Amino acid sequence: MSEGGTGPARGIIIAAPASGTGKTTLTLGLLAALSARGVKVGAAKAGPDYIDPAFHAAATGRPSFNLDSWAMAPALLDTLVHRVEQGVDLVVCEGLMGLFDGVPAADGFPTFGSGATADIAARTGWPVVLVVNAKGQSQSAAALVKGFATYRDGVRIGGVVLNNVGSARHARLCGDAIRALGIPVLGNLPRDASLSLPERHLGLVQAGETPQLDRHLRELGDFVMSHLDVAALMDLAQPTRTARGPGDPALPPIGQRIAVARDAAFTFAYPHLLDGWWREGAELRFFSPLADEAPPEDADAVYLPGGYPELHAGRLSACATFRGGLTVFARTGTVYGECGGYMVLGETLEDAERVIHPMTGLLSHRTSFARRRMHLGYRRAVLQADGPLGRAGDALRGHEFHYATVTDPGTDAPLFTATAADGTDLGMLGGVRGRVSGSFFHIIAAEPSA
Repeated sequence: MSEGGTGPARGIIIAAPASGTGKTTLTLGLLAALSARGVKVGAAKAGPDYIDPAFHAAATGRPSFNLDSWAMAPALLDTLVHRVEQGVDLVVCEGLMGLFDGVPAADGFPTFGSGATADIAARTGWPVVLVVNAKGQSQSAAALVKGFATYRDGVRIGGVVLNNVGSARHARLCGDAIRALGIPVLGNLPRDASLSLPERHLGLVQAGETPQLDRHLRELGDFVMSHLDVAALMDLAQPTRTARGPGDPALPPIGQRIAVARDAAFTFAYPHLLDGWWREGAELRFFSPLADEAPPEDADAVYLPGGYPELHAGRLSACATFRGGLTVFARTGTVYGECGGYMVLGETLEDAERVIHPMTGLLSHRTSFARRRMHLGYRRAVLQADGPLGRAGDALRGHEFHYATVTDPGTDAPLFTATAADGTDLGMLGGVRGRVSGSFFHIIAAEPSA
């Protein structure tokens, strides 16, 4: 990690009226095309997504940071916007869901923003390139665009890209109606199912596991260059209007030398968290539980991030060096796991075939992927005792997204009391035993003290 050059860069946001409209196809194709042509381009992702930023990084060779207006205080947002601008000419921020989709303010705790992509557009001043699915409509696409262009002050629709265009006539009918609004049409993407990326239960298959990813990115780049006015899109980008943030990390480091699990089972670590720890002087050391590696003995903390342990439960259970090494480490060092990492810290993990695998047993809960139920949404979590994440009473903001269930909560003390974004009391969350703690909650940032 390095500071890179100095900004300011210009930015744009790729957004859409809804999920599944083509944001990721356009974003990845644009990033790949510009990078291949020597443009220094940085990427960001609105909201709490883990998977898209890894594809951004594969396309650009740079970390992609999440920008989340619900979980991040304005000062942290400004800091991360500045970080993603360093050393690049253009920032491309991929939106989340529909442009204005977020959560309403709730009573009982501070509100920063709704989590909508529009919040990022309003704060940064970056124009929005709206990806519109043209399938099944023609001039009606202009009515949709007009609604989005006028819905919220301070959010500018700078241009439109039409996706799933069936013919030149179809493109003309849609495009002429949109251009009559004074909004340019920057491209027409034809229907091409071959460009879709493989998916699994939490979304796209991860970048590191996608077969022939480099070739796929090149094909996306060629596709976008063939059907998009890239020069006009780059001219649309605007300098960021936010001030440089104070530079504080999203979460203070959990140790001075932090061993971070990283392999196909442990991949969901937010780049902005790791970058913040590094900038605060922490040394990050990566190890692979799936390769049966124990955490480095000279580390003072272990971080087990989320991922897909349910797909590798048998291998993890058989990794005696990892399990034994982590047990020994926990006698004197801090161990923290979230979501998939929390599952591995428990007594057992039941996979999709209902096979029950012993895990590390450092916490007493048991989890199952066979008895699936989706848990999804923003969370505000308050620490119940002093520990590596902060002091008792400190609040953290984050997100929960998993299908696993707790079949036995165990007997450990709870780590958090949790509240949903709408103010719903979710009760106790996670567990603590000695120097080991974890929960299904993915931390995005610590909430600033009042």
